Amino acid sequence: MTIEHIGIAVKSLEISIPLYEKLWNTPCYKIETVESEKVKTAFFKLGDSKMELLESMTEDGVIAKFIEKKGEGMHHIAYAVEDIHAEMKRLQEEGFIILNPEPKMGADNKWVCFLHPKSTNGLLMELCMERD
Repeated sequence: MTIEHIGIAVKSLEISIPLYEKLWNTPCYKIETVESEKVKTAFFKLGDSKMELLESMTEDGVIAKFIEKKGEGMHHIAYAVEDIHAEMKRLQEEGFIILNPEPKMGADNKWVCFLHPKSTNGLLMELCMERD
């Protein structure tokens, strides 16, 4: 596994994109909507890593709920894997709680799966695999 990206929950991409462009001294290279998660995302490249800003599209979306509880900030760490099905199976066998039984389409042309924070010491983790 390698770190694919770090996700940051924000209230507004319109406000946050210019802020992070200045902070990281790099432009946002992609803005995308992920209907299944009810989020709009913005991606930045930092060396070999990526950062993803996440804005909720609805007041009751998971990002809106996260911000309501914890405020804006780090939401998840995503790991790139070569075979998401095999990794999901391995992690389940190790006792981790998988939030979705099958990979789903995520942002940036990836198949994704999330691990429940209850089984990872409080941190939401995402597995990512490039879609063909």
